[in-house]
Amino acid sequence: MAKKRRVRRHRYTAATADKYVLYQKAVQSPDLDIAFLARIFRKTRGRDALHFREDFCGTGLLSAHWLRGGRARTAEGFDLDPEPVAWGLEHNFAFLREGPEDAPNRWTVQLKDVRGPGMRPCDLRVAQNFSYCVFRTRAELVEYFRAARASLAPDGIFVIDLHGGHEATEELEEEKRCGGFTYVWDQAGFWPGTGDYTCHIHFRFPDGSELRRAFSYHWRMWYLTELSDALHDAGFARVDRYFEGSDEKGTGGNGIFRKGVRGENCPSWIAYLAALR
Repeated sequence: MAKKRRVRRHRYTAATADKYVLYQKAVQSPDLDIAFLARIFRKTRGRDALHFREDFCGTGLLSAHWLRGGRARTAEGFDLDPEPVAWGLEHNFAFLREGPEDAPNRWTVQLKDVRGPGMRPCDLRVAQNFSYCVFRTRAELVEYFRAARASLAPDGIFVIDLHGGHEATEELEEEKRCGGFTYVWDQAGFWPGTGDYTCHIHFRFPDGSELRRAFSYHWRMWYLTELSDALHDAGFARVDRYFEGSDEKGTGGNGIFRKGVRGENCPSWIAYLAALR
């Protein structure tokens, strides 16, 4: 009697995969991010940050990890898109519903423009994954930065991340294997006259299927010095720069960010700007 062949079933396929699960696995590193943000606040201000505000929060993954750091911590998120917000409430914040009676009150999400005021002054306010690049004019950008400064506690810090290097403006695709699927960052178009660029995220799967344009972005490429100047013009007294180091092979980043001024002229680099009131 012939043995039955085992049919190999792929965990992820274009027909069955959840794009938010894929995004969180491929793009976000909340444990590292929260540890870094908490560390620079403590080192700069000499105390622990408690209230956290996540702009363009999407699924709120970063805020969820912030809250896991202790019951004294609170967080609020702002985003205009109800779909990722609803997904995040269901998938990322279940631990609050299962916790103490007052636990759900530690997280507030608002479907509002990020330039709007929050519920209370925040110690740490962040805009991650280059999300503020939706502001394509300097006037809009400075307006947003002014609103961010006004929302902070007297010793609050506003932190953004940024991407640079000559590869950041090239039209290219970069692939990264993520355990069961391949993440594709597609820099589809860049226009040097305006700084506008269009990017997409695709996901490819072992069965040959592909989830194209799971996420699309129409942004402006802001350079580090432009952002630093705009933060100062918005009223921030100091802007610290943190640059990622290189891995052992010298071919990529090592995920460790240290304060610096000049940075390293790499084809592609990631940095943070921490703006102090």
